[in-house]
Amino acid sequence: MTMNTLLGALVAATLSLFGSAALAQSDSFPGKKPISLVVGYAAGGSVDLVARTVAPELAKRLGQQVIVENAAGAGGTLGALKVVNAPADGHTLLLGSTSEVGINALTAKKPRYNALNDLAPVGMIGNQPLVLVTTPRTPLASAAAFKDFVAARPGKLSYASSGIGTPLHLAGELLKHEAQLFMLHIPYRGAAPMVTDLLGGQVDFAVFVLSSALPHIQEGRMQAIGVTTAKRSPAAPNIPALAETKAFAGVDIGVWFGLFAPAKTPAPIQAQLQKELREVLRQPEVVAKLQTAGLTLTPDLDGRKFVRSEIDRFAKIVQFAKIETD
Repeated sequence: MTMNTLLGALVAATLSLFGSAALAQSDSFPGKKPISLVVGYAAGGSVDLVARTVAPELAKRLGQQVIVENAAGAGGTLGALKVVNAPADGHTLLLGSTSEVGINALTAKKPRYNALNDLAPVGMIGNQPLVLVTTPRTPLASAAAFKDFVAARPGKLSYASSGIGTPLHLAGELLKHEAQLFMLHIPYRGAAPMVTDLLGGQVDFAVFVLSSALPHIQEGRMQAIGVTTAKRSPAAPNIPALAETKAFAGVDIGVWFGLFAPAKTPAPIQAQLQKELREVLRQPEVVAKLQTAGLTLTPDLDGRKFVRSEIDRFAKIVQFAKIETD
């Protein structure tokens, strides 16, 4: 046997050994180790609700415990980093959402990860719109009336969001851009203080996640002007889409949720997780709970293509609105 032949045989044997080990690791997933489903926010929010709805059914299908782990901070970034830096063995997953997967790296002065390179989109779960609201003190019958009202008072009116660089902030800047309006942005930390100040008259308008505002709308404390997605939400079909009004035809933005793994997670493990997630999202009790929370389920979306297209859209908003976070 020549030296070249011997070297070739050794390389082939080595590659075969590593390949067999990876396959064996994938075949044994999830083994005896519990799975951590990381949420980058405190318990009780929309991302946490989705995680705690999906986790028990995913555990049943995988035959292994799935533990929801809240790692709140920095707009979801700390939770995302925990998964980015975890072993790529399928046992640490991210219940990711629009902010930490789609927006944060675009607004941060020094991004700490790149979602497209550092996370693998195992599967999308669903989305829901945001909604622009005011109070009955400002009676506006339509999005067109809102446009005229704000245009007549440039710089004198304000809108609230849950913070700089959040999807709510981007939505507000997008609708301002589309209709060439001038409103002041007032960032808050969470929905509760936004509700207090809107109802108290400290701000004129607010952008909420639909599920957060809907009880107030139904009880008459808030007046919905329109949802921010291109079409109406099945959860609130009587609320028009802003895009139905010509001035806001380009407004199409919401919040979405998906399951993500460290980028180097073996393909067989990703495929297994994707398959089981899709089955979970077919369970009637899961569907009912998520739809009640305002979600439209999207299990058949190509996660990588979807996230890439969303990041491209968000980048344009961040650029024209000059949004920057620490």
